Amino acid sequence: MTDSLIRYDQMVDDALRSVVRTTLRQVRDTGLPGDHHLFISFVTDHPGVAVPARLRERYPEEMTIVLQFQFWDLIVERDLFRVTLSFQDTPEKLVIPFAAVTSFADPAAKFGLQFKPGADVLPEDDEAVPLTFPEPAVTADEPVQLPTGEKKTCEIVPLESFRRK
Repeated sequence: MTDSLIRYDQMVDDALRSVVRTTLRQVRDTGLPGDHHLFISFVTDHPGVAVPARLRERYPEEMTIVLQFQFWDLIVERDLFRVTLSFQDTPEKLVIPFAAVTSFADPAAKFGLQFKPGADVLPEDDEAVPLTFPEPAVTADEPVQLPTGEKKTCEIVPLESFRRK
C-alpha cells in the first residue's frame, strides 16, 4: 500500500467506532430491545482503561464484556464509556476508552466489527476543527488570463440553474 498523508485507515476506523458510541448511547437512553446483547472486547492495559485489579490480573491483555441483563450506570462520553457490571455477584465499575476497543458484536443482529487496538480516535463532527479555505484567486469582476493570451471576466452561475424543475 502506498504511504499516504491522508489517514483513510484511521478515518474509517473512527467512523466504525462511532457505530459503537452511537449504539451505546441508544442503549443508555432506551435499553436493549428484544434479544439484542453486546459483546465488547478491549485491551486491558490501554491508557485510560480502568478495571479492578482482580480483573486486570485475570485478563492482563484483553477482556470481553457482555451488556445484556445485568449492567448499570452506562455513561457514554466522546472518548470513552463507563459501565457497572456484575462479576461473581460483585458489581464492578469499568472505564473503557473507545480507542481500547478491539471488537464489538451484537449476535442477535448478526453484526460485528473489529478494530486495530490502540488507534487514536478522531473528534466527532460537532467537535472537529473548522476548515479554512484560501481566498479565491479571482473574483467575478477581475479579468482572467487564459492560456491563449486573451482575458475574460468570470461569470457566476447559480447552482439553481442546474437543478431539475
